[in-house]
Amino acid sequence: MARLLPGTRALRTLEAAARHLNFTRAADELGLTPAAVSHQIKEIEDQLGIVLFTRTSRTIRLTEAGAVLFEASTDALDLLGRAVSRAQKTARGSALLKVTLDAQFATKWLMRRVDDFRKLHPAIELRFDISYEVRDFDRDDVDLGIRFGTGKYLGLRSHRLFENVIIPVCSPALLRSGPPLKEPRDLFHHTLAHIEWSRQGVTWPNWSMWMAAAGVDDFDDSRTIVFGNSTDAVQAALDGNAVALADFAMVANDLSEGRLIRPFELGIKVAPEFAYFLVYPETAANDARIVAFRAWLLEEVAKTPS
Repeated sequence: MARLLPGTRALRTLEAAARHLNFTRAADELGLTPAAVSHQIKEIEDQLGIVLFTRTSRTIRLTEAGAVLFEASTDALDLLGRAVSRAQKTARGSALLKVTLDAQFATKWLMRRVDDFRKLHPAIELRFDISYEVRDFDRDDVDLGIRFGTGKYLGLRSHRLFENVIIPVCSPALLRSGPPLKEPRDLFHHTLAHIEWSRQGVTWPNWSMWMAAAGVDDFDDSRTIVFGNSTDAVQAALDGNAVALADFAMVANDLSEGRLIRPFELGIKVAPEFAYFLVYPETAANDARIVAFRAWLLEEVAKTPS
């Protein structure tokens, strides 16, 4: 019987093809050609002696037997992925702590302070997973994370880190070489950058919102530059190419060290239900490494200007 069971590679191909109901999209996801996906599916069918898909010139559909194997392969791959994650964490021992976080939080806040943690806890080896993707603690080899969101995640404990206030920032060089910024309307003479983000009916403050709060009712946002993430928007300001809207906590060091200036005091708060949170599984709440990192991080957050 064991020889009749498809291998992991075959199960992944079956799962992707069944989920997409399209060999081309499955191939793109798996890094294969459509012909290779079709060939692997045919091999499974020949190996098991059953038909998994009905094919026409334009579409494919799961057979009843195919639906049964699709559900089972999804469950099997999920179970195997979780087991691999647990095995990796067990194999690397208790000294290593892996933290997942996005690039902005890493470069603009955490990395400036992490040496202090290492001095306080030399027995803990910190490693970082820098990604804007949300990791799954059950499936990915990470121990805790710093996420922007609501902080309400099933099975996870969360600690709010910052109140997000969005402010305009620019390089001192921009003001030395360009038009002055004495009132909000003067911003019309500069390139303005912000990010585009919305979730659950909440929109990240943009220049139209900031101008409205400043009492400017005839702002034309057609000349603004929209970035996909805050890191790029802030970099445009640092390079002297734009006035950017940025999260105050993430640029506090750049402001205090003179790389950026704040031309206007007006800031807009992000909806209070969204913020950066430290998150980790409830089951790991008493892990000594996480306890140490949590205590240190929350103390550092308390020192950050708001």
